[in-house]
Amino acid sequence: MPNSNAKFHCNHRGGQEAGRRELVSRSLQSAQHCLEDQDFGTAYAHYLLVLNLAPELKTSVKETFQFTLFKWAEELDSLARIQDLFNCYEQALELYPNDEVICNSMGEHLFRMGFRDEAAGYFHKAVKLNPDFADAKENFYRVANWLVERWHFIMLNDTKRNLTYLKAIENAVRSGCKSVLDIGTGTGILSMFAKKAGASFVYACELSKTMYELARDVVAANNMESEIKLLHLKSLDIEIPKHIPERVSLVVTETVDAGLFGEGIVESLIHAWEHLLLQPKPKNQDVSTGDYGRVIPASATIFGMAVECKEIRRHHRVEMQEVAGVCLSNSVQFFSPTYASAGSEETVEPYTTEKLSRIPGGYVPLTEPCQVMTVDFNNLQELKSLAARKPWKLSLPVTERGILDAVVVWFVLQLDDEHALSTSPSEETCWEQAVYPVQGLLDYSVKTGDTVVMEVCCQDCYLKIQKISSLTSECGMDFSDRDDMLSLGNEAELCNALAGLQTTSKQDGNTQVCVLESTEIALLNNILYHECFKAAMGKVLLALNPSKDLQSMDVDGHGSRVNLQESQNKSSLDAAPDPLYILDVSEGFSILPVIAGKLGPVRAYSSIEKEQHQAALNVIAEANHFPKETLEFWLSHLEDENVVLQRPKSDKLWSIIILDVIETSGLIQQEVMEKAAISRCLLHSGGKIFPQYVLVYGMLVESESLLLESAVQGTEPTLGFNIAPFINQFKVPVRVYLDLSTLLCLPLSKPAELLRLDLMNPLLNSSSREVKVQICKSGQVTAIPFWYHIHLDEDHSLNTSDESSHWKQAAVVLDEPIQVQVGDELVLDVQHHKSNISITVKR
Repeated sequence: MPNSNAKFHCNHRGGQEAGRRELVSRSLQSAQHCLEDQDFGTAYAHYLLVLNLAPELKTSVKETFQFTLFKWAEELDSLARIQDLFNCYEQALELYPNDEVICNSMGEHLFRMGFRDEAAGYFHKAVKLNPDFADAKENFYRVANWLVERWHFIMLNDTKRNLTYLKAIENAVRSGCKSVLDIGTGTGILSMFAKKAGASFVYACELSKTMYELARDVVAANNMESEIKLLHLKSLDIEIPKHIPERVSLVVTETVDAGLFGEGIVESLIHAWEHLLLQPKPKNQDVSTGDYGRVIPASATIFGMAVECKEIRRHHRVEMQEVAGVCLSNSVQFFSPTYASAGSEETVEPYTTEKLSRIPGGYVPLTEPCQVMTVDFNNLQELKSLAARKPWKLSLPVTERGILDAVVVWFVLQLDDEHALSTSPSEETCWEQAVYPVQGLLDYSVKTGDTVVMEVCCQDCYLKIQKISSLTSECGMDFSDRDDMLSLGNEAELCNALAGLQTTSKQDGNTQVCVLESTEIALLNNILYHECFKAAMGKVLLALNPSKDLQSMDVDGHGSRVNLQESQNKSSLDAAPDPLYILDVSEGFSILPVIAGKLGPVRAYSSIEKEQHQAALNVIAEANHFPKETLEFWLSHLEDENVVLQRPKSDKLWSIIILDVIETSGLIQQEVMEKAAISRCLLHSGGKIFPQYVLVYGMLVESESLLLESAVQGTEPTLGFNIAPFINQFKVPVRVYLDLSTLLCLPLSKPAELLRLDLMNPLLNSSSREVKVQICKSGQVTAIPFWYHIHLDEDHSLNTSDESSHWKQAAVVLDEPIQVQVGDELVLDVQHHKSNISITVKR
């Protein structure tokens, strides 16, 4: 009998195994059929069943499973079934927990949906699983710039700043402040200063998940995890006794930006005084400090001055009335976002930031520095009155003749009675200065004796300086923006004042306002860019349609211009030629389609998205006497805006496709070579992609500033605290938005061609290349700045390092400096993957 039972169980198990194998086999077949029918959801369900029933098949079906997962995820994404999408990835990661490709793909979906912290975790894991996985590395570097902003490295390397804070905190603790709250702790350095100074209780809050986790690791590495309580909270959400047991005697914070108030220091300190701090010490009373509350920094004084600066001007004011033969209509007024913020209901940062000591072309002070305001962070009533205070007028006497381009602001942060930090442009500091560009004036020239006037207020947690204008010494009139000019009542006074001015065109009520990013304004001001495109496009159109209209056009910018209306009237007597089709898919605001439209019978398509930008381009087209059908907006013709590159019509091909190849940051645009491959298939014979090819140039330099901006340099700048290994996990090998003209560096080699990206002839491309570079000066190679020569054709090219360029440059920063001597030869291994250029150095 026992033998009979054993046989029964054996047969039963055998039957189960056969059934399992049969089910697995059928599910695999079904999954394959579903894939053939592009039914990715059902195929994915079959693969889940297979992998749960037969884990031994994980390796053999892995690639097909990944393909199915990614296709199904794309479909779920397009259907906005976000929860289902994430559920699929979680199921996949349970099956393949150490699969770098699935981790990276999950991160990409999270990043697109705005979950940057979570995305960074998946990218970081993918890189750890496979350090050579290029996609994951590039994704991690991009997200690292969002999560840990580059100023963290610069500030932590600023020994003077760190030491000044340490001394102020030591003074406060010695005077009796034993409980400390660090608001916006970042890496936790100020909290560790407080603990080192002898504080009994230290609390620190940080809103960013990434920075909170980083601070937790830093505090633990410095053996203070049991002495500093870290809170993953906004300070406004801290409650007593829920998060901290009682009110503290000292708040330390450095939640200040270039404009002082932009990181919310006023709001957080009002809340701290009302809910988290002991009452302030009564003035003129000799009592123990420990029984009262105080703040570091104690106060701040804000200063400002008016400046002339060509670099600021070209990024915030369109100076041209005509660009490459295209009239920029007086009916369009261009402004940068800083000007638009003045009348906006949205909270927009009302200033930009610059390190004036390193701005290309320098700057000229037009006035003496003037005190704008002071603020006492230890006075609750003063803090509360800031936001409610009405705007006040500020006047700066002009001391130097020039062009009024901006008002520049900095501050002195008084940590206590003995210690202060200045962000002045004349100081060596980790801070930049706040820049309020001047826009919308009739005349920007000022001279000695004039007065620059402005309105100052504190709104939406920002210091706002607006309505900047000049008051002339002759007539005492305020040349403010045009709307204000029209409201002046004294006609004689107005006429006298305007007589001596070089005014712009008279405005009417139909003016189209167009707000552009500062880089878009710099592009509009780039004459060479537009002239090169005009000439290169003219050559292509002339070759494709050698009619009299095109032959007579001024395609090189030197001949006589043709009246477009006359040529159209003349050509209407003959049979109208078929138009040539031009597509501009460059990003942002571009007038290239209008320039193309002036070169003959074309249909120019713009990929501009914003309605305000489309309206402005239409006004410019009308001002240049375009027939309505000459300019069209391409995205309105597409059923799927994700598939921008397609035929203009079912039976037509493009004559010219303009691609954006280089980001303004100095990097190569993502997937540009894939876009070029599609574009080549959409060109008719003789058609061209612009640019046709790009050459990457670079040189070896020694630059301490690039090192300091890219990674924390050991424990010395952080006064012995071990922070570098943790924050340096977020360093990126490529530094972007550089100006080579003002980069503090010592060139150690001549420029060398590193790589060629050919958009018209893929056979000339190589994703990797070895380049030999001769050393011409002894030193330490710390970085390799690179830039581009963008060739529209063999005769017309643009250099992204030119002073008129709207592009910035980038640099690969080496992990370890390399000592070199004159005459040495280094070999650079240059790799290009998507938008990322990696360079490794060999002897």
